[in-house]
Amino acid sequence: MSSSYARPAAVFGAVLAFVSLGAPLRAAAAPVTLAAALERAQAQSPLITAAQAALAAEQGRARQAGFAPNPEASLQSENTGGSGPYDGFSSAETTLAIGQKLELGGKRRTRAAAARAQVEAAELRLIITRADLAQEVRTRYAEALYADARVTLTIEAADRAQSLASIAATLVDAGREPPLRGLRARTASDEAATAVLTAQAEAAAARRALTTLWSDPEPTIELVEPALQDQPSATVDPTATLDVRLADAEREVADATIDRERAAGKPDLTIQAGVRRFEQTGDQALIVGFTAPIPIRDRNQGNVAAAHADATAAEARQRLALARAVRAVRDAQAALAAANARLQVLQARTVPQAEEAVRLSRDGFQAGKFSLLDVLDAQGALSASRNDLIAARLERAKALAALERAAAQ
Repeated sequence: MSSSYARPAAVFGAVLAFVSLGAPLRAAAAPVTLAAALERAQAQSPLITAAQAALAAEQGRARQAGFAPNPEASLQSENTGGSGPYDGFSSAETTLAIGQKLELGGKRRTRAAAARAQVEAAELRLIITRADLAQEVRTRYAEALYADARVTLTIEAADRAQSLASIAATLVDAGREPPLRGLRARTASDEAATAVLTAQAEAAAARRALTTLWSDPEPTIELVEPALQDQPSATVDPTATLDVRLADAEREVADATIDRERAAGKPDLTIQAGVRRFEQTGDQALIVGFTAPIPIRDRNQGNVAAAHADATAAEARQRLALARAVRAVRDAQAALAAANARLQVLQARTVPQAEEAVRLSRDGFQAGKFSLLDVLDAQGALSASRNDLIAARLERAKALAALERAAAQ
């Protein structure tokens, strides 16, 4: 065989050497199942930490909302530092008083109710964050898993292309094939070899996208093919989905805010009681009194109007959330059904037929019954069908993850 026809083997060998560099790392890595990936993400994701902190903040505000105003102490001295008999403190009148602000109009009750509604909404946001994260983990896991499958597929395709290029080179040297056919086979082998590198880069990126979900940018994990999951059999009630429940909770927050702002516009009463001492005579006397604002300008009417507007917006979001929930459930169910149908056809007919076509074309090519182009076409069809099978499995995994998210309650 001439040196020019040894090039496919050299290129393919270089690619395999590059591929083998990552093999020890993956072999040494511990297997991570989908369940383990979900557990890691739920335990380590910054998204969960942020949602938990937001819930803790709302719980703190709810505790604060239940407190009554603190009493106030005042000390006042009059008739001092003047002239004549009011020089010094001999004629001073000193008053020590305690005041207590009384919140009227249900301020504390409505304030606490609005805070409790915020806590309930924050609890739902945490649950939604967990559900969204679970969907993303399932999706990223499937993408990484099937990216690895594409690496294996491209290596097998490169192996077949290199073998075919070697056969074609032998036939060209023997004068049974024109040099152009050998060049075509050599080019196909080079393209298949470089496709391995592309697939490897995509697989590494998919792994990083997965492990970043639990804050690990340098993945050294081994993925495990999960068992085929069935479609959830329970009927999904769109009105009970997480997004609709959150919209309902936000509507309750808006209604509670209206009550709180209305109550905030009612004037409060501050009562005071204390003791006054007269330095000239040494006598003492009790004092009592109260203060209250006169609500002729500020009745909190601006905040009340804003709360009503927020409630209108919350009602609109409530209707939109229900419509989106219905659409999300139906879209996910349709996507899963389509992926199942496509997967069944590919597994039962398309891929087996393509494999048989490759076998027959290669045997016929060696026997002189088929041309090199026939073999290249058959191998291309096999690679395409196997890629379609991987894509169908990925589509099914994504559709199932989307359905589980849409049906989450």
